[in-house]
Amino acid sequence: MPPALRPAAQGAALLLLAGALTACSLMAVSGDRTPDDGAATVRPPKQVLLSAAQALDDVGGARIEAVEEGPEGRRSASGTVSWGARDDAELTLTDERGSGRLRVQDGTLDLGYDGAPARRAERADAESLDPRANGGGYAGGWLTGLVTNPGGRAHAMALAGKLTSLGGEQLAGTTVAHYRGSASVAEFFAADEGIGEARLAAVLVYYRERGVATIGYDFWVAPGDHLLRLRATAQGSAGTVVTTTDVSETGTAPEGPAAAG
Repeated sequence: MPPALRPAAQGAALLLLAGALTACSLMAVSGDRTPDDGAATVRPPKQVLLSAAQALDDVGGARIEAVEEGPEGRRSASGTVSWGARDDAELTLTDERGSGRLRVQDGTLDLGYDGAPARRAERADAESLDPRANGGGYAGGWLTGLVTNPGGRAHAMALAGKLTSLGGEQLAGTTVAHYRGSASVAEFFAADEGIGEARLAAVLVYYRERGVATIGYDFWVAPGDHLLRLRATAQGSAGTVVTTTDVSETGTAPEGPAAAG
């Protein structure tokens, strides 16, 4: 018979067991595991992110809150966005120009700020409305990101990136799984099936001129493969730009003029 554990050793063993059980519980609750013949098996991050991206694509809309912080300052946006059968959005923006409203109806964007007439652009030219666009062209993807399905970024990183699981965390009152991915700028944007050759070339030039070689993303996924938050990190010669987007009320359609018609 092996010798009995001393009290101190017993305590340490119990702590280790509790930690292991807690880690397993976090993984199980957060959707990082999937049933397999009655047993729980770890799901690869790629599978979870692809499933979460598909789930968002299926619901067709959501409420978002986004914040971008970097060398040029801080800006934010909140509101509702629809994709798929609808192509609408109703968002309130705050940036260096003040408070603005961005509306999308049938793929046409109107961006107006207090005291100034609205400017209009088609979806393909959304970046031209960005106050930092300097006359047009790609401007870093802020406006494009606001009016497109956030799951598209999870899909692209799942296909192009090196992914790791960072375990379970608390977010919005629930336990979620935290994943991190990184990819070269070229590989990440090339994974976007709808980007087109001309736009891809413009994006690559934009990031190359700013010394950005790699795009990083963090994703927080709730049980049922619900994407609740994503955070993009782009580090370049002038500093680091971090963009955080919270996703909620999936299936929500925009309200107000942008939803009419």
